[in-house]
Order: sequence, then structure tokens, then C-alpha cells
Amino acid sequence: MGLLDRYGTGGADEAVQGPAPKAESTERIRPVIEDRYSDVKGRIHALIIEQQLGSDSADISDDGMRKLIDEYVERPEFNIPRVDREVVKKELFDDIMGFGPIQPLIDSDLYSEVMVNGHDHVYVESKGKLLLTDIQFKDDAHLMQIIDRIVSKVGRHVDESSPMCDARLLDGSRVNVIIPPLSLVGPILTIRKFGKTPITAENLVSWGSISTKMLDFLEAAVKGKLNIIVSGGTGSGKTTLLNVLSSYIPSDERIITIEDSAEVQLHQEHVLTLESRPANMEGKGRISIRDLVVNALRMRPDRIIVGEVRSEETLDMLQAMNTGHDGSLTTIHANSPRDSISRIETMVMMSGSELPSKAIRDQVSSAINIIVQQARLRDGSRKVTSISEIVGMEGDVVRMQDIFVYDTDGEFDSNGKFKGTFKPTGIIPKCVEKIRENGVVVSNDWFND
Repeated sequence: MGLLDRYGTGGADEAVQGPAPKAESTERIRPVIEDRYSDVKGRIHALIIEQQLGSDSADISDDGMRKLIDEYVERPEFNIPRVDREVVKKELFDDIMGFGPIQPLIDSDLYSEVMVNGHDHVYVESKGKLLLTDIQFKDDAHLMQIIDRIVSKVGRHVDESSPMCDARLLDGSRVNVIIPPLSLVGPILTIRKFGKTPITAENLVSWGSISTKMLDFLEAAVKGKLNIIVSGGTGSGKTTLLNVLSSYIPSDERIITIEDSAEVQLHQEHVLTLESRPANMEGKGRISIRDLVVNALRMRPDRIIVGEVRSEETLDMLQAMNTGHDGSLTTIHANSPRDSISRIETMVMMSGSELPSKAIRDQVSSAINIIVQQARLRDGSRKVTSISEIVGMEGDVVRMQDIFVYDTDGEFDSNGKFKGTFKPTGIIPKCVEKIRENGVVVSNDWFND
């Protein structure tokens, strides 16, 4: 990576809780110190870049940059009070090597999402609440430098000819960028952060996102090689639940994950991670999720995990589930289990196949065993609201039955949280036979209220 790409051309250019308040009532998060050293930082920034561009080294390590910044900040000509020097050093380092003004938000575990709406509006999500901060970038050019640094690290690019981009940080956090002319408020950067420590099944239970009986059943379903879809809206926790379910896959199986941006975090030994690729600046070289699903079938997988099905790859995923690749997992955007069936049918039609609706539903009913519905409630909490089994066809309709449900009357407790309970419906699912055939123990007590 060249210095111009890295530094720019100069200048300082989960289970969350609580109801979301209105934007005007939010408590603002302020910068570490007031930016009264903006001009000084800009001069030092420009001097460092000028020095590095004139040196023989085309790149510099983090430690080397820290030493260089220390040298400039300590110079008496800049007249920076000793009490503020460490903060100025950190902000300069973040600006040159990191994510600029939002670096403290990225580093903090308090915030699950960082939303930059143009250079002068930075929001965060904390415990389910959207908070407006007082953190700002110098201008849109400054924000674009940070965006370029983020996307270039994973081989992506964004410019006027390609103004939208999905990328990820090195820790797997999801990044979306959209810039003018599509955005009318300046560059927009959205970062959905992944925690430094993975969320476990025990975390979900302790946070009240799922019950122990539901989790025991899902563990048995994964080990028993049922095909499972996690359904839910944006930000409902689908990927988090998919990570937890994936952790139950036995370590002696060959697992292939397929995603737009690699987010599924598996700790088994035999894991192959595939990531789609967008088209280049000439509009060529695109590798879609569907291409990767088709290729994965030739790689002798025991399990195929697709981060999310949203287009024509749905047909190939269904065919994989129907041709011996049991135990596949994926997520889908839908507001209910019944909606997810309708969406799957629509997406199969998007593949260009001329299958009649009845044939598509037959494939769905024979391929998918379990639909886990995840939701983010009005109080900010994330819940598994139902676990449903697909039991076949009745005429032209896919038959489903709820195994577990989240029951609430909409009332709040003293902490502003929904009052509700997870309940089994009392129905013993038909898929229990398949789970037991795969040598996994199932307790009938899970299904008793």
C-alpha cells in the first residue's frame, strides 16, 4: 500500500436492553477533548506525510509512526501543553493510521453500532438507544480518507463510479458505505461492530433472548443435521444466533461458510471461509453468492453455512439441502416464519427458473426442517419469538407448526422491559425421529410446559 493511499494527500483532513428515546432527548457523547488543536494537528499531519513521502520507506509500522508523532508533538514550536500531549498524540495516530475521530467509538465495548451521516453527524447505538455524539470529522474529504482506508484493507474500493460498498474491519465488524451522488448528505458510513469476545449460548440465556429448553432443542437439531433457517428483521440478531448455532457443529466435520462479508466466527478446525467479490471498476470480475454455493457443492462439504440468502442463490441452497447436504444453516430477512416461506419462493423465482409455485413449495417443505424467528422488540431487546417446524404440504400450502413461542401481553416491567415468557406449545416435533437417527439424545421434557 502506497503512502498516498494510506495517508491521503495531507492535512488532518447485544442482547441490548432499554426503549429507544427520541433523537432530541439523547445525551450527547463528546470528544475526549475540545478540538482546539485542530490547526496544530493539521500542520503536524502534513509535515509527517511530507517527510514520509520524501523518505526511502514506502510504508511505516505502527510503532514507527508513534515515534514520529511523539517527536513532532514534543517540539516546543507547536506549544502544546504537556497535559494535553498524550491526547493529541493519540488523535494524530488515529487520524493517520486508524479511523480518525471515531476510533474511540470503535475501541469501546459500549457501542454496538457507529453511524456517520456526513462529516458532522455521528450517531452510536448503546443498549438499544440511538445517541447523537458531538464527534465530527473536519470535512467530507477527511471522512472519505477514513472510508478509503477501511475499504482498501479488504480489497474493495468506493468512488463516484462505484458509490456503494460493503466491507468489514479486521475483527469482522460489518461496514457499509454509500457516498455522493447517491447520498445527498455527504458520505455515509455505517459500522456494525462485533464484540471482542464472541457471544455464547450462555450469554443469550442470561440476557433473556432464549430459554434453556429452546437452546437444548436447537443444539440437538444442529447435531442431528436438520436444515435450519434463522429468520428476522434488520438488527434482530440473526448473525449472532447463527454463530451460536454453528458452534454446535461437531469438530470432525468439513464446514464451508459463504458470505458477502465474512462474519460467521467458527472455532472448529476444518472450516473453509468463502467471500463473494463485487465487480471491479470496469464492471467485470464479480463472483456472486450463487457462484460460491455452486462451487461449494464440489468441495465435499459436510455442512454449508450461507450468511444470508437474498437472491438467486436460494434455489441452489434448497437443492443442496435436498441432495444430501443435511445440517445446512442460513439466515433470511423476514418478519415471521410464514413470511420467510413467501420470501424464499420469491427469491427462487428471481433465479430465472420457471418452476411453478407448487414445485417450489414442495422443495421448501422437503428441504427445510426448522425456522427460528428472531425479533428486536420495542424495548430494544432481542428475542427468539418462535421456533417452528415445517411438516410437509397440505394442498398448495406449506404446513408449519410452532414448537416454542415467546408469549407477551405487551406490558412493561419497572425497568421498561417487556413482560413475557418462553413457552413450549406441547407439540413433539416430527423431526425428533431424524435427530435420534443421527445418534443425538432428545428429551421429551423440552416440549412440556
